[in-house]
Amino acid sequence: MGLSSRLLALVLILVGGASLAWADFGPVWDPVPHSAPLRGGLIYLTALISVGSGAGLLFRRSATAAAGVLLLGLVLWFVAFRVPVIVRAPAVAVTWEGSAETLAMVAAAWVLFAGLRTQGSFDVVTGEPGVRIGRALFALALIPFGIAHLAYVRQTASLVPAWLPAHDAWVYLTGATYIAAGVAILTGIQARLAAALVTAQMGLFTLLVWIPAIARGTRDHSQWSETLVSLALTAAGWVVTDSLRGARRHRA
Repeated sequence: MGLSSRLLALVLILVGGASLAWADFGPVWDPVPHSAPLRGGLIYLTALISVGSGAGLLFRRSATAAAGVLLLGLVLWFVAFRVPVIVRAPAVAVTWEGSAETLAMVAAAWVLFAGLRTQGSFDVVTGEPGVRIGRALFALALIPFGIAHLAYVRQTASLVPAWLPAHDAWVYLTGATYIAAGVAILTGIQARLAAALVTAQMGLFTLLVWIPAIARGTRDHSQWSETLVSLALTAAGWVVTDSLRGARRHRA
């Protein structure tokens, strides 16, 4: 349990709090069709999972259970609400990008749960095997992020701070960085460095793009949502990066 898991815990509490304040699904738990049965109940269930798992991760005694609840909830959510969207629109880049956001959170929860829980005799989802699965899922999530940058250059370039030159060039650079980092983590080639750099990139997005919007006093629901998503992804990347540092020390 380090700073990365505590940051993730605090972000989860913020996500749950936002969900309760908005009486709607918080970031990370989108999208859910308005026609979905028991939609109102699902809003409060996801808020409870977010706040409860976040609070649980702050304490060592409850951290394993909290990570397990978060992992189970996110996996079920991904299957129930992200996979159908991919099936309906498999050629749309933003479909994969949105699903990758959920997958990155699944990856972080899996890394935490697997790292905290002792591996059983036939248990391949905990211990070091489980941590490796989490890292691989995070790497796979990075690739759609990069593809979406390259597919929506104009829209992404509009988010680049005005004081930076060559907006399109930054979009191509960051998109390529996501893809390269995903490949590096999957192959194990400079995986720790790649995870650290791509996490720093996501943190800079939060700092340079979304925090200024919040600081200007925006009441735009979507901007608050994007800020929380960016914070969550940064925290997830940090969790994965920490797991790679631990693996390096262990092998040494």
